[in-house]
Amino acid sequence: MTWAAIVVSSLGCYLLKLSGLSVPVRWLEAPLVQRISALLPIALLAALAAVQTVATGTHLVLDARVVGVGAAIVALLLRAPFLVVVGVAAVVTAGVRAFS
Repeated sequence: MTWAAIVVSSLGCYLLKLSGLSVPVRWLEAPLVQRISALLPIALLAALAAVQTVATGTHLVLDARVVGVGAAIVALLLRAPFLVVVGVAAVVTAGVRAFS
């Protein structure tokens, strides 16, 4: 049963890749497709960050992570370098967890 699942999954991945390569070039050059393909990864990454910040399993949780993200946003608004933003978020999150 395990090998059947592996073969079916592999075949599905191959067909998905083949379908992407089979799309006509004129469709890919359409302005709407260009715009969507540029913005979709940003939207998906933002959604992933939001879910990872406020969810634990199937529950919504507001904890130290939210405060850390807030501190990171403030650091970004102050135009801090990326490593400083990550450091500020980690220190603030750890501080809130230590006191709660």
